[in-house]
Amino acid sequence: MTDIISREIQLVSRPNGMPTADNFTIAQTEIKPLQDGQILVRNLYLSVDPYMRGRMNEGKSYVPPFELGKALEGGAVGEVIESRAQEFKPGDVVTSNLGWREYFTASPKALHPVSSEIQPLSVYLGALGMTGMTAWVGLNLVEVKAGDVIFISGAAGAVGSVAGQLAKLRGCQVIGSAGSAEKVKFLLEECGFDRAFNYNSGPVLEQLNQAAPDGIDVYFDNVGGETLQAALSALRVHGRIIACGSISGYNQPQPGPNNLFNMIGKRLTMKGLIVGDSLDRQGEFEQEVGGYFQAGKLKNQETVVVGIDQAVGAFIGLFEGKNLGKMVVKLD
Repeated sequence: MTDIISREIQLVSRPNGMPTADNFTIAQTEIKPLQDGQILVRNLYLSVDPYMRGRMNEGKSYVPPFELGKALEGGAVGEVIESRAQEFKPGDVVTSNLGWREYFTASPKALHPVSSEIQPLSVYLGALGMTGMTAWVGLNLVEVKAGDVIFISGAAGAVGSVAGQLAKLRGCQVIGSAGSAEKVKFLLEECGFDRAFNYNSGPVLEQLNQAAPDGIDVYFDNVGGETLQAALSALRVHGRIIACGSISGYNQPQPGPNNLFNMIGKRLTMKGLIVGDSLDRQGEFEQEVGGYFQAGKLKNQETVVVGIDQAVGAFIGLFEGKNLGKMVVKLD
């Protein structure tokens, strides 16, 4: 095969606060000829996610930091172009964690096969991908059940919008917060939330108390900060918190809630969530949630930008509230 030149996004400096375009560069790399047991993949869609901001910092965390001068990593959907491994053939559609680049070579263990019959293929980065699985794992983590009143922050994002729909399918009352009137409308009219409010319209606790005057049983936390503090006040005795994300503090550390004593007085449970701990259940997730999607019971909302040169802007846009649902980069 003719030599392939692939473009990729590299981190060239570590952000101080909000990332800027100057922290990144687009580089070119030559794809080397395949060795036995390798597969060549052309990426079709790339995922940008808030958790990636943490990997741009130095220091020990649950995953290693991104290396300067090397391609970033992230979820991607791609097509097999050439294969020297029996597990895959040209034309197969796969997911991987080798996003932020146009082409790559990998061993079979780095790829996960998916069906090309389910469209759009970008759904494997959203409702049927790691963000959807994060929502599903989170609900299972604290055994969300019929009759629960659940409050979800960042509800119009990739994880929150799926978590709310899955909770409704379980028979819960679902309340969501989001950052604009458009997003609130989306939650109520498209995702089936029972109540939703714009956190920019007034104090979160006041709006949450209006939405749930008798309190909440579960809080699915994607935001942290003021919203976590409000939830600690609104939770009932023996309430549960799913600690999934804290986007309000990713670029600028936020003070912790001043009402943690509620954990004691209300006998609350708070559990942290890393979806990678549950990859052994991916097949179960795909069967259940894939069934909802194919039956039309689960919607996959996307904000799509086109071109690898738009990936950095899409990533930064996550922290500016520019996404409705999953932010996806389509490669042209």
